[in-house]
Amino acid sequence: MSKARTASGSFWTRSHHLDRMTLRDLVVAYFQHYTIASYLALTGGSIALFVLHPAALGQTLTTVALILVAYPLVWYILHRWVLHCHWMFKVPALAAVWKRIHYDHHQDPNHLEVLFGALYTTLPTLLLVSALPGWLIGGTGGAAAGFATGLLCTCFYEFFHCIQHLAYKPRHRWLATMKVRHMEHHFHDENGNYGITNFAWDRLFGTLYTRADRPVKSGTVFNLGYTAEVAAVYPKVAELSGGVAIGHPRRRR
Repeated sequence: MSKARTASGSFWTRSHHLDRMTLRDLVVAYFQHYTIASYLALTGGSIALFVLHPAALGQTLTTVALILVAYPLVWYILHRWVLHCHWMFKVPALAAVWKRIHYDHHQDPNHLEVLFGALYTTLPTLLLVSALPGWLIGGTGGAAAGFATGLLCTCFYEFFHCIQHLAYKPRHRWLATMKVRHMEHHFHDENGNYGITNFAWDRLFGTLYTRADRPVKSGTVFNLGYTAEVAAVYPKVAELSGGVAIGHPRRRR
């Protein structure tokens, strides 16, 4: 199921699940996915734009440093208060967006196709939080440097996010700990451990936890609070999903 190509078509004509893939399978899949290819192509374009319209060294370094420091905070804010919100599914025009950008990922955390962010949400966000600050600091060159930095940070996050869902036991302690915290977010209690590679903001805002801290498993860990009762009032996501996610994804009919 996880081998790269078959006679029936391309790699992405089939569904893939990270709990059934090897690290090599993941690397092949990662660089084949259109979102990663798009990020890398846009990074190349941003670098070319910077070469044509360079910012001063100080402006460039300031921009890059700002994006690197701010990125984990921006991710924490978006993950906690947007992706885990309970208002988007109540708006019919936004229900499909919420379903794609996070509900689908939580109802089957190891489904590779919905693990990567959707370009129609990630690219506008990156323009806002990385290109715009860069432009304010260093004009066109600053915007190019900021956007390239944000794109590469996103590629980094996406790869380690995949690693966390892969059937793979990291040898490095820091990566193993990171994986455990994220798996708790997906399989124990979704209301915490919002970081991906950096849990400093979880620690600061009091949302970092271990399973020992919360012995009772959340009943909404796979549906983010979009229960059958909620779906009866706001049915759009359930209609698009064929029902409400209940129980472990591998034990559902």
